[in-house]
Amino acid sequence: MQIVILLYPNMTQLDFTGPFEVFAAIPDAKIDLVWKSTEPVSDINGLTIVPSASLADAPQADLLFVPGGFGQAALIEDDEVLDWLQSQADGAKYVTSVCTGSLILAAAGLLEGYQATSHWYWIDQLKLFGAEPVSERVVIDRNRITGAGVSAGIDMALSLVAELYGEAMARTIQLGIEYDPSPPFDGGHPSRESEEIVAMLSARLSTIEEARWEVAEKAAARLKERRPAS
Repeated sequence: MQIVILLYPNMTQLDFTGPFEVFAAIPDAKIDLVWKSTEPVSDINGLTIVPSASLADAPQADLLFVPGGFGQAALIEDDEVLDWLQSQADGAKYVTSVCTGSLILAAAGLLEGYQATSHWYWIDQLKLFGAEPVSERVVIDRNRITGAGVSAGIDMALSLVAELYGEAMARTIQLGIEYDPSPPFDGGHPSRESEEIVAMLSARLSTIEEARWEVAEKAAARLKERRPAS
């Protein structure tokens, strides 16, 4: 099982490291972390990760995975990355993401006509790219598997292992990493949080909301231009 994970500057590291921990427990897995070069990549908080391959040298993925993060806005306008994702997806058995990684897949034209999820604050942007937003922790539509915000990456990865190897393997990995969530607060999603807390976070995110929507709308328009004429 060749797993290829896209890294990029200003991603959210937990989007990547949660699924990585699950994928690494698959007995026959080979994982490559890929970016434009093999120079260290810093996440949004300064944690550095060293890619194992460049885009040009990356092996063909059986399983392609894209994390999310604030760097997503730059990637959905990056033709080099979008072309690479399209090429990889053509040969991949599964195309997956967590959080706003689904918007990167969508900008590459890989979620049109598919149900998908993303972080609750940004999920509606999927509509711009012809995807059907579904507000669930994990959404499986044929060979597209997407996870909601950040921590949902573990759920997505375990769901994928169950699809590939059966529930027993997924449950064994879940036990091995002691994934037994018992959050200190019954929140984490707007449907289970107070209006006050939702408003506080929304106020913080609203400072970048207009710019992020503008970028997404431009990327959606460019996707239409990039499609070959039928």
